[in-house]
Amino acid sequence: MKTFKNILVVSRSTKYCREAVETGISLAHQYGAKLYLLHVIHDPFNLDGWNLPVYSFHNEYEKMVADARKALDHMVKVEKDKGLPVTIWVKDGPPAEDIKKVVEEENIDLIVMLAHHEGRLEHFLFGRTNDAILRDLPASILLVKKEE
Repeated sequence: MKTFKNILVVSRSTKYCREAVETGISLAHQYGAKLYLLHVIHDPFNLDGWNLPVYSFHNEYEKMVADARKALDHMVKVEKDKGLPVTIWVKDGPPAEDIKKVVEEENIDLIVMLAHHEGRLEHFLFGRTNDAILRDLPASILLVKKEE
């Protein structure tokens, strides 16, 4: 049976990533693994300092990130207080590149991330990230489906 020592949960700071974080926490407990949480924040409305004039989308994006981050940080704090070794990063940039870098540097052997059953805004923001990650990473990947 395969065991996992280093589990990376990719949180794209959306309201639906809670399921992926819960799965990663559960697996880390089951395998006695270290848990790594990578909050990937990719603002498509700010391209190299050029703010696009789509303020309503930009404001919605910022609110979505803040709400999700607050909820996920609370979940991780509870687990850290229970003794689970958790490392957290917040990266702002191209998600596939940031994830690949963490996987290689931390010897991640399992990546847990949300499958694409997200709202329209989340799909617009992150639509092609899963494909890029699936093709390029040297770790096993568990895609978690959001419960209906």
